[in-house]
Amino acid sequence: MKDFQKHIISEKASVREALTQLDQIAADAVVFVINDEEEFLGALTDGDIRRGLIKGFDLENKIIDFVQPNPKCFRKGIFSLKEMQNWRNNNYRIIPVIDQDNKIIEIVNFRHKKSYLPLDAVIMAGGKGTRLLPLTEATPKPLLKIGEKPIIEYNIDRLSLYGINNITISVKYLAAQIKDCFQDGSNKNIQISYVEEEDPLGTLGAVGLIEAFTNDYILVMNSDLLTNIDYEGMFEEFINQEADMIVATTPYEVTIPYGVIETKGNIIKALKEKPTYTYYSNAGIYIFKREFIKMISPNQIFNATDLIDKLMEKGKKVVQYPILGYWLDIGKPNDYEKAQRDIKHIIF
Repeated sequence: MKDFQKHIISEKASVREALTQLDQIAADAVVFVINDEEEFLGALTDGDIRRGLIKGFDLENKIIDFVQPNPKCFRKGIFSLKEMQNWRNNNYRIIPVIDQDNKIIEIVNFRHKKSYLPLDAVIMAGGKGTRLLPLTEATPKPLLKIGEKPIIEYNIDRLSLYGINNITISVKYLAAQIKDCFQDGSNKNIQISYVEEEDPLGTLGAVGLIEAFTNDYILVMNSDLLTNIDYEGMFEEFINQEADMIVATTPYEVTIPYGVIETKGNIIKALKEKPTYTYYSNAGIYIFKREFIKMISPNQIFNATDLIDKLMEKGKKVVQYPILGYWLDIGKPNDYEKAQRDIKHIIF
């Protein structure tokens, strides 16, 4: 998580030193200036140095003379989706994240990230995958490879692509293999932690085992999904709808092989020949407010449908987000075979 150090420079550095550092980071040429207490003071680019030299400064001046004192930055705990989108769309590419002590804790690089979303993610990866035996006899289903990567790694990488860097993986069956594979996430410049179920707790129960979250919104998903879902689009719909929970859905078409008669009482009102109806199925991805974790029964089987029911009973707003891209639940051998074919053509 400290990969951003190349963008950090002391206020005591000279302009010559700053130019050398800017040259080394090339396309991402901006540095952020800190004092001895590591507090954030401002930003510096080669353009700032050029403008300072025009004013009469020279290369031996301290960089504090050239710094932009109020650059764009994210404040931890304060987030505006519209502001983030505006900065990104106006070509601000490198933006620091500042904590309550005014220290840089992260740097968002929109050359490598699609977004920066204030979500903690939980990936449910504890199932035995019995329908995929014998493939899962010695390997947990999340670690079965699709193309060059395990199923779960596609999900981890996509979450990270949207700036979702705090991920908890719920494990049980062959848990050590999953932990050994991803460890603490530092090799991906993210933070991965684990909770282990003693007994199966359903599709959401393990969330109640997590002691701390860093954001006000929680994303929970199944580990055996292969999808290129737009997480920003899903979160934006959640915010715009002022929802309490949003459920990703996938269309499922049913074609009736007969003519269907629509009636009112005994009177025929319409006749449709072999109609096709579209229904929306639960896609196994959810976003909800952190405050609703208290509704999850501790150490008891608790499914996502239980939370949906409880929220609706209390008059809370639960909405759907239809996935427009690719989605596949890898539950059976034919799903696994399809994923192996499809992965060659999916754009992530």
